[in-house]
Amino acid sequence: MTDYIVEITEQNAQQLLIDESFKRPVVVDFWAEWCAPCKTLMPLLEKLAHEFAGAFLLAKVNADEQQMLASQLGVRNLPTVMVLREGQPVDGFSGAQPESVIREMLEKYLPKPWDALLEQARVHIESANYSDALPLLRQAYSDSGERGDIGLELARVLIELKRLDNAESILQAIPLAEQDQLYRELSAQLDLAREAALSPEIETLQTMLNENPDDLDAMFKLAVQFSQENHHKEALELLYLLLQRDKEYNEGSAKKTMVEIITTLGKGDPLATEFQRKLFGLLY
Repeated sequence: MTDYIVEITEQNAQQLLIDESFKRPVVVDFWAEWCAPCKTLMPLLEKLAHEFAGAFLLAKVNADEQQMLASQLGVRNLPTVMVLREGQPVDGFSGAQPESVIREMLEKYLPKPWDALLEQARVHIESANYSDALPLLRQAYSDSGERGDIGLELARVLIELKRLDNAESILQAIPLAEQDQLYRELSAQLDLAREAALSPEIETLQTMLNENPDDLDAMFKLAVQFSQENHHKEALELLYLLLQRDKEYNEGSAKKTMVEIITTLGKGDPLATEFQRKLFGLLY
């Protein structure tokens, strides 16, 4: 036996069936030595228990030895499998079943791979550490098949980080049926963020650059200002344009700043990937 496969006795039934079911799902397998289908089913259940390594407890009950327990839980045929949650049966089946059917049942009660990522991200969000929350949410969004509710959490963080184009792309991908009150609130926040996006310093430098598009110093200063205010896309676009004109501008400071922004965005960020590829193509 392991910490996720146990034999149930009168002595441990309360602890391992009832108490444990408040901590994680308990899959109870009622079997008997004379039951041929039981011997087909049990290896499948044990295989899944090893695969999920503790996400659920497989509790094996010999129905001949634990007749009172089997009777209390209404077992009439063998094999019978039950899922216990918070002390109560919530699902199950009788007779041997294929692995696909068992997996489908288990998936309703087991934590999803992205649940842990979401929990970690929410801890960072509570402390306003949006930069660390972003890659976790991005991974959870991808792993979940771009679930709408996770997309909304991702969009919220992107707005906080002033990654407005990215946030807009996420919101546009939310299905119409999931465009709830939170979606409308985030859309409004995005509109307000766009209106307040440009500081006086940025506006001044943009005016200078518009008047003299060849002013590389103004271009660089504007890129730095964009970067400091988390307008990373605008900063990278300007730095790329500058490097197209002068690869060694100011002793490599433009290249260095571009690399720093890409590094800050983090591995797997679409914007970082796009401009890392552009920078590599330009320099090599």
